[in-house]
Amino acid sequence: MGLFLGLDVGKSAHHGHGLTPAGKKVFDNPCPTVSRSWGRSAVWIPPGAVHRWDDIADVAGHLVLFVPTAPVTHASRELAASSDPAAHWSIPDADWPFVDTGRSHILLEASAPSSGSRTELPGILLSALITRLHPPHAEARLTPHVFRLFRSSVEAHFRQHHDAGFYARALGYAPRTLSRAVQQATGRTAKAYIVERIVLEAKRLLAHDRLTAARCADVLGFPDASSFSVFFRKATGMRPGAWQATVAAE
Repeated sequence: MGLFLGLDVGKSAHHGHGLTPAGKKVFDNPCPTVSRSWGRSAVWIPPGAVHRWDDIADVAGHLVLFVPTAPVTHASRELAASSDPAAHWSIPDADWPFVDTGRSHILLEASAPSSGSRTELPGILLSALITRLHPPHAEARLTPHVFRLFRSSVEAHFRQHHDAGFYARALGYAPRTLSRAVQQATGRTAKAYIVERIVLEAKRLLAHDRLTAARCADVLGFPDASSFSVFFRKATGMRPGAWQATVAAE
């Protein structure tokens, strides 16, 4: 992995780019649909998305975190703040030398001794790299509008509402229309999409926050720990505590 770039905008709201010059699949983001064709490419993690990285035992990379005001040009700030960029895109061969050089320059500058006269350089170099990457907006054209509304609504409400009917009513679409849009975009039913999102958040809470099943039930809108355990076991084949213990032992 050549480089990870991140935009740190506060808790649960992060942007990220992943550059993969070796072409190995290491990223799996269930929120936007990501192409499985890699090569020299970039990945964008939208704000609020819970993302999952797989098969990274042989991967080494760099992480760059920056606040929204770090880019120093108007164009690069607009690109960094884009509301709906493509989740994944290939970097053209003609652009790769510039992207690779920009990455190397940032790493070199980061290792240099601090100097008051060079405080603007990181922002300038970051702006150049973002501009060269130029996150496209293809997803907005390729993803059905109804599904994008549904996805945003699920992100906002999945902890309280687990029923696909709620989202159909909230968005003003017939359940069949919503189901068709989700199926077209993801290959799954609306209900399956919601379940997958809840399970992903449950795994995050169990593995990283080390919450109990009772606390997970409370956070995710289940009436009690027993109901959450039944849901989790049906979705994963394991009880929450057993799954948590397995992850902790790895």
